[in-house]
Parts: sequence; C-alpha cells; structure tokens
Amino acid sequence: MNKTVAITAAGVLAALIGGTAIFAYLGRGDDKYAQCRTSRIASGGTPLGGAFTLTGGDGARVSSDEILTAPSLIYFGYTYCPDVCPLDSSRNADAAAILREQGIDVANVFITFDPVRDTPEAVGEFASFFDDKMIGLTGSTEELNATARKFRVYFAKNGDGDDYLMDHSSVTYLTETDGTVIEFFRREMEAEALADTVACYARAM
Repeated sequence: MNKTVAITAAGVLAALIGGTAIFAYLGRGDDKYAQCRTSRIASGGTPLGGAFTLTGGDGARVSSDEILTAPSLIYFGYTYCPDVCPLDSSRNADAAAILREQGIDVANVFITFDPVRDTPEAVGEFASFFDDKMIGLTGSTEELNATARKFRVYFAKNGDGDDYLMDHSSVTYLTETDGTVIEFFRREMEAEALADTVACYARAM
C-alpha cells in the first residue's frame, strides 16, 4: 500500500467521517477545559499532536517551539486545493482576527502535505493572502508525513500529472504551546463560534 495513502488507520477514519471524532477525554475529572469542549475524541491513550520542525515561507527552518507561543490553530492542506482549503483558511483567519480584537493572541498555522508543488514561497503567499500573521509551513516528504501522523491527518494523491488533487481530512486543530491538541473544529463551524470556543480555552490556560 502507498505510504502516503496509509498515513494512519485513524486518519482514514477521520476522512470518512469528515474529521469529526478523533480523540476523547473520557473519565477525566481533572480536565481544566471541560467547560470549553465541543467534541469528544478518541486517541487510544496517545496524545494527539506534538512538536515539529519544518520550513517557513521565507525558507528558514522553524520549530513548533518558536511559533506555538499562544493557543494555536493548525490546519493541514495544500495550496492547489480548489475549494476546501481556501474556505477553511479564510474561516480560520476570520476567527483569529476576532480573537485579536478581544486581546487574545492566537497563532494561525497552515501546514502543507504537498511538498512537490508547495515550496516555501508558495505556502508563504498562500498563508499571507488570508492573514498576514498566518504562518505557512512546508518541508520534505518525510518531515510532512511524520508531522501528519502526529495529528492523525489523512491525505492521498488523486490523479496524475501536474494538476493532481489531494483527498484529505479537513480539520482545524487547537493546540497548547507544546503542540498537544486540546480541541478540533469541523469545517462547518462558523468563525464566530470557533473564536468563542478558542477564547474559552485561552482563558482556562
């Protein structure tokens, strides 16, 4: 089986159900975010997310420690995406703007899984189109696959030639500063509701 197609069984499940239930905090009485949660996700006891080092839009290497200095929205997509990725990125940018107006700092990160076409310049331009504070990241195939596995992201190449598409899950993750996922958002959630939920988490941190 193609390695990219088989990122993880959990990733396939996420794609099939539209990226809805990926992990859950079950039976935890010490959950400081309990009042904020909009989802119940199952990870099999393994934390979702984590640290990574990739390449930014200016070509410089950047680590998650450097950019995840506040509650962070992380989205995996690709710049050639015809509809889903631009719409989700626009929604995330709107939510980030709402939060900043409230005085709540939030990192807004776009990570590609299409390194063949998504050069540092491409991801940088894509991210800045939606939000001049959005961070676009790319890397080698191995680096991006490893990062996608940490977040249980599903993606697979669909088609041949230069104009291929990518099948993929479409979930926006909310992480703590260490990259650990504490919430996820379906693409159906509006920017205002997303911002309200992130604000709840930020106040509880």
